[in-house]
Amino acid sequence: MTWTNRFRLLFGVIVVLVLVAGATFVFTQRQAQVVSVSAQIVAETYDVGADYPGVVTHRYVEVGDHVEKGEPLFAVESLQVARDVESGLLDAARDDVSADGTLTVRAAVPGTVRTFDINEGSYISSGVVVATIEEDDSLSARAEFVLAPRDFGRIEEAAAVELLLPDQREIPGALTDISVETVEGDAHITATISSDGLIEGDANGLVRAGTPLEARLHLRDDGLLAGMRDAAVDFIRKLGL
Repeated sequence: MTWTNRFRLLFGVIVVLVLVAGATFVFTQRQAQVVSVSAQIVAETYDVGADYPGVVTHRYVEVGDHVEKGEPLFAVESLQVARDVESGLLDAARDDVSADGTLTVRAAVPGTVRTFDINEGSYISSGVVVATIEEDDSLSARAEFVLAPRDFGRIEEAAAVELLLPDQREIPGALTDISVETVEGDAHITATISSDGLIEGDANGLVRAGTPLEARLHLRDDGLLAGMRDAAVDFIRKLGL
């Protein structure tokens, strides 16, 4: 064999090794992350109701309004409030009740009014939800993943998650909570993902509750050949060997 042929053979071997190493790396990287079957941006919401039954005498806000903590939402005229103030069960010095039986319901958190299902003159029962407030700076993502049981064991605490918006913008996040249900041998994961990049109204308004996402959860890397080994084991099991 001439030196020219030897050089060509060596060069060919090196090229094959590089291609195999590259393919192995890409395959392993793909095995090191899982894509959500569904995901969307969610927000913390707070239900609003009245502790006493009565007639709504005034609405102070509308759907879409921003409110601060303690801001009045609506007022209710209630005979029970009047009786409790008179008997001393309610402190007349409180700023949300009056001696004439008026109860003022206030916002418990700062945020945006998303629903408001009563009008002035409406009668409401105690404890019934009549409005919801979406709390400021509470956006997160909720995603569903389906994993093989062995891959479920590769989910690390505070694992990195990439959130892909409909306009293909990527937002980095981290896993904060998961729940799991086993369905036909697979682990169905519901995950909560936090991110400092989820800022209300960002990305031309795309960052808001309800926006669909694609979430990519990074799993623990068990080595360069782990993915290929697992795939081979799965193939052998499918053959019944």
